[in-house]
Amino acid sequence: MEQITPDPKVLIDIISTKMPFGKYKGTLISELPVYYLEWFKNKGFPPGKLGMMLSSVYEIKINGLNSILTLVKVAHKTSAK
Repeated sequence: MEQITPDPKVLIDIISTKMPFGKYKGTLISELPVYYLEWFKNKGFPPGKLGMMLSSVYEIKINGLNSILTLVKVAHKTSAK
């Protein structure tokens, strides 16, 4: 099986980008609730980078991998100092 490594730049974007519209406008994409991400999945994620980030967070959360986002947040705070 091929080893898949997450792109650190995408993960940093996910923890630092705010939702630009809708009910959760201004909420960090990494903090969006699963039911909202499920709604997007059913309706269709928006095109482009935003859709890719929303889709990635959806997959992370439904697969119980929230710890990835936590680790990236901690690492990003540490490196920003």
